[in-house]
Amino acid sequence: MLRILTPAVLIMSLSLAGCAGNTPRVGRSADAQPLVIAHRGASAWRPEHTLAAYRLAIEMGADVIEPDLVSTKDGVLVARHENEIGGTTNVADHPEFASRKTTKQIDGIPVEGWFTEDFTLAELRTLRARERIPANRPENMAYDGQSPVPTLDEVIDLVKRHEKQTGRLIAIYPETKHPSYFRGIGLPLEEKLVATLHAAGYHGKQAAVFIQSFEVGNLKYLRSLTDLPLVQLLDNPANKPAANGTPRNKPWDFIVSNDPRSYGDLATADGLREIARYADAVGPYKEIVIPRTADNRMGQPTRFVKDAHAAGLGIHIWTLRPENPFLPVELRRGDAASLTERGDMETEIRAYLAAGVDGVFSDDARGARLAFDHARAAR
Repeated sequence: MLRILTPAVLIMSLSLAGCAGNTPRVGRSADAQPLVIAHRGASAWRPEHTLAAYRLAIEMGADVIEPDLVSTKDGVLVARHENEIGGTTNVADHPEFASRKTTKQIDGIPVEGWFTEDFTLAELRTLRARERIPANRPENMAYDGQSPVPTLDEVIDLVKRHEKQTGRLIAIYPETKHPSYFRGIGLPLEEKLVATLHAAGYHGKQAAVFIQSFEVGNLKYLRSLTDLPLVQLLDNPANKPAANGTPRNKPWDFIVSNDPRSYGDLATADGLREIARYADAVGPYKEIVIPRTADNRMGQPTRFVKDAHAAGLGIHIWTLRPENPFLPVELRRGDAASLTERGDMETEIRAYLAAGVDGVFSDDARGARLAFDHARAAR
């Protein structure tokens, strides 16, 4: 059955129709396809948030690449999963930075390590990226030490070069990480992000860019700064509190402002209508759309897709990963308990496409592209 899409959904899922083809175009289309969003690049194949990972994801057929953004001491936006970089760089191997190891409260949770806001860009340039989850991706460790930490400007330049070389439109999907924290230490992310994107030529609702955040207040502030597409991320409402009791099932700015609502409240029909007042799409944790059963199998879709589309929102779920531990048990292959063996991610993705999502974040852009192509051929 043909699903009639609202204008906002058309923009979010279909405005990049043609991305995987030879003729890029931006605009609304009745024949648009869901988006393959490369989660931190080709993270299943290269250390995440490196130009090498983004480049490989584009070559694998991604429509969109995703840089998470944090700030350096001198206010430069760089791509890291977190501002703590002990787990994603070789900073521990640099004795000149040993004294900068510390413990900070990041969104109410104590975190020990080294932090981007304590390094200038020049100092970060002396470090090299490494695989964040080597237990799951030991092959990626072969690329440890090869790539520097990229800036947002470098990510944009990479995209523009590939677009010029291939004639294929590629979108970027920056996430503002810990925006309240960075604003609180005098390194706000929003103004610099918007200025950088506007200077690079990204303007308007149909620009090939999506700005995302797990917080709400900074997205509302971003709406006052730009007309670029905004995406409200929704974390798992079932998240348990941190060891110190800090809730993890609600936006950090809600905790700070004593707003009683959780991500579960935002995922309701009323919550989604509220989101639609300032954002263009939602990025829900995948189990909000298709929950797992008690024995960790895929259950039945909820009404979330129907409610989000009714509110005029696009839906981009996260995160589809190929390794067994990230898959429901029925889709694991080989040794089901193996941390490294890869299972049937394609079937999982096709289930979400059948549920009506407009895009998927995946660590394996090639696998996601194949799932999309097979799902389209089966229709």
